[in-house]
Amino acid sequence: MDTDTRQTAHFWFDPLCPWAWLASRWLLEVTQVRPVDIQWHVMSLSVLNEGGDIPEEWQEAMRLGWIPIRTVVAAERDHGSDVVLPLYTAMGTRFHLGGRKDFEGVSREAVAEVGLPESLVDLALTDADDAVVRASHAAAIELVGNDVGTPVVATVGADGVLHGIFGPIVTPAPRGEAAGRLWDATAILLTTPGLYEMKRTREVGPIFD
Repeated sequence: MDTDTRQTAHFWFDPLCPWAWLASRWLLEVTQVRPVDIQWHVMSLSVLNEGGDIPEEWQEAMRLGWIPIRTVVAAERDHGSDVVLPLYTAMGTRFHLGGRKDFEGVSREAVAEVGLPESLVDLALTDADDAVVRASHAAAIELVGNDVGTPVVATVGADGVLHGIFGPIVTPAPRGEAAGRLWDATAILLTTPGLYEMKRTREVGPIFD
């Protein structure tokens, strides 16, 4: 494929998802070796698992998982899209590298690190922005269907239409030219009509480095 034409990758994430975190770090690496810009969007494991038969230990996490994602959408609305990545990075570093589970505490520390008001987290303790979360989540699901999770990545194909795919689920996050090659392949796969699934069994969990 032409690796010189500037592309835009759309990336949907839930701050809690370790696989989305790894894919996001891969995409950031891609921007260093390919002419790719990223637009960041939220999707929600809490929405995805609504009404589902999930383990009891996950139910509380899904209830509290609204807090960081509401914080992100409120920050984007009030302070612009440029704050999404640094806020996600501040949250993800604590969740995935630090092993933190206190969702409200992480959200408050993250907004402070990025220089945003703590009132964003106060708002996130309410359902005031749930419609925004659901709309962004629905935009991802519309691209890939219901039988997926997070992350979702999308780009515009030769037909001028935005095409998306679940994943990639990869660990550890590729670096350098390896990241670029994975993007090249991903862009081809997700814009190929009729391609629905390629999969193999995971043998390791998320590797953060």
